[in-house]
Amino acid sequence: MNTAVAPKVQVPDVAGQITYAMRSMGVAPIPRNYELFYEAYIGSNPALTRELAALGTHATQAELDALGAQYFNTSPGQVFDDAHTRISGELDGLLRILRQEQSSLESYTRLLGETHKRITSKSNASVELIENAIELLSRATGDTMAHGERTVEDVVQRSQEMDQVRKELDEYKRIANTDSLTRLSNRRAFDDRLAAVFDNPGMRPVTALLLADIDNFKKINDTYGHPVGDKILATVASVIRSNVRRDVFVARAGGEEFALIIEGNTAEEVSAIAERIRRTLETTPFKNSRTRVNYGPITVSIGICMASNAEDAGELYSKTDIALYGAKNAGRNCIVLYQDGMQKDFSKSWLIYKA
Repeated sequence: MNTAVAPKVQVPDVAGQITYAMRSMGVAPIPRNYELFYEAYIGSNPALTRELAALGTHATQAELDALGAQYFNTSPGQVFDDAHTRISGELDGLLRILRQEQSSLESYTRLLGETHKRITSKSNASVELIENAIELLSRATGDTMAHGERTVEDVVQRSQEMDQVRKELDEYKRIANTDSLTRLSNRRAFDDRLAAVFDNPGMRPVTALLLADIDNFKKINDTYGHPVGDKILATVASVIRSNVRRDVFVARAGGEEFALIIEGNTAEEVSAIAERIRRTLETTPFKNSRTRVNYGPITVSIGICMASNAEDAGELYSKTDIALYGAKNAGRNCIVLYQDGMQKDFSKSWLIYKA
């Protein structure tokens, strides 16, 4: 296994740099602007990065919102507002149905009471009266049962419509948490999943965070262009996904960096998984099938840290990132497992989307 010990490195403060860039451009520090600058900063969408830079230092809020609408399609707030409106409408309709049902049952109950009085009255004991009462009750019972059947159908329909809204929200969440290029989970989903690692203290000794970064990716983009770079990113994502179990969480953490959360394995086993990924990528051909241009070899540097070496998600990400930078400084295309004594500079912010 190709491993190395990391020297001390200075980890950049991503959140601080993004905030500084927004302040330099005179952009209001509101969540939708921060998300726009974050996506541009990490380089997950080169076209967005270029268009944001083209706005210069006098970008208006309208221009920023137009850019956000272009690349983020629909704002999460609007989606949930629409869903809330639809669900409220369905619940109002369901309440009206239940009130109508209650009114129908109350009327039927009154009818039963009046008929009982007539039948039991000594002054109305004729057979004709009893026959009329029975006919009236039969008709009322049939009407009530039919109304009840319609009520059940209406309730079922309303329930189905609300279930459809839920499915649409689930699908929106899936899309919102998926990187469009690689089809892996995106940084937003990664932040949530990383936080959940520390919900179960007993699992920390066998849970690891792995960060893999494509070596010299900027040179690839500069030499062959972003379309080729995008294809390489998609291929690397596919190779990583195919070399781990289905239950391993895999995300594109930003730009050319990928994150894996591996549970149920020791540090030695995680290192073996990382080595399999590194070796497979190193030997995977990256060629243009039409022009026969060879873009490879494509390699990755990998940093690993066990959750038991950190107190929280932020520290786990920072220590793994330190190990990753150690792998870069050790010559790239290698694996570094975080060890006590490596530089403990936790200035890089992992939690971008959390409030």
